[in-house]
Amino acid sequence: ASAAIKRYVGLGNALNATALNAIGTSYVCLLNATELETIKPPSLKLASLNPSACSQQTKNILYEKAKKAFSDQHHLPAYYELILPYLGGAPAADLKALSKDNVNMNMSTFVALRKESLMSLTPTEVQGLLGLNLPELAQWQYKAPVREWIRLQRQSELDKLHIGLTGGLQEGYINIITPRFPAPSSAPLGTVAMAFHLLPALLLSFLMVSILS
Repeated sequence: ASAAIKRYVGLGNALNATALNAIGTSYVCLLNATELETIKPPSLKLASLNPSACSQQTKNILYEKAKKAFSDQHHLPAYYELILPYLGGAPAADLKALSKDNVNMNMSTFVALRKESLMSLTPTEVQGLLGLNLPELAQWQYKAPVREWIRLQRQSELDKLHIGLTGGLQEGYINIITPRFPAPSSAPLGTVAMAFHLLPALLLSFLMVSILS
């Protein structure tokens, strides 16, 4: 399949909607970055693809093309369903914007989001994305990537979701930094011992001088 695709593209043929549908979800992951960049965004309007099993680079490229393809429907309820197969490549800013649209994202889509994008979301934004599916988040709290996300959030913010999430950052604690002590003096041991031996006498002399003055 990979050889056939390369041969097809090598002959100067475009990866239009017809070609993309022929490639389909089964082989879309075989396309390299150069081939993906030749896809014109409007072609995705007529193609049925799901790159969820592809590399992160492939998902990122196809998401940006899908975003352009469906940009004219961005403010319509249908936009979420159109962009849904490509959300694995969405940057954090786009997910934050989507969280305001009551999309009721399911957990299988949520846990497959681009990791750095997911980690950038606040509890409020996650609530906006999941909507009615928010209670299911609790079932994932001990699994990746939700576990890692929880560890980055303040526990007080997680508590506001009222679904029993634990493991967030606690507030009101002071981080104690252990000081680094200087290396032992290179002076001879006898010299150091004598200094400690004379210290009480020196302190007593200093005290007597202070009193008499």
